[in-house]
Amino acid sequence: MNTPAPHIYLTGVLRNGLTRLDLSFSTPDIGVVAAVTTSGRPFLNLATSEAQVTITTTGGGPVTASDVALAKEIAAAAVRYLGDCVRIHNEQDPGPTLPGLDDLPG
Repeated sequence: MNTPAPHIYLTGVLRNGLTRLDLSFSTPDIGVVAAVTTSGRPFLNLATSEAQVTITTTGGGPVTASDVALAKEIAAAAVRYLGDCVRIHNEQDPGPTLPGLDDLPG
């Protein structure tokens, strides 16, 4: 079985004066930090050595009801992601118990 290598994928599109960036982390080597700045602004940061995404309050200002709603959506999505990872990991074939076992004639 060919195991895909960890990677970061970034695309950028400029169209009609609008910019869209898409960033995909396909690696377990992601640092996740949630903290509050010294000025009292909460933030969530996901980072690797190649890329970083930071989410903070609207305009970097006071926490709004929309910021709270977004934080709830992020938390719910993270719980679903965890559940899917655990379920799929548990369903996967653990593979051979000894190296080369799959190469033995059956």
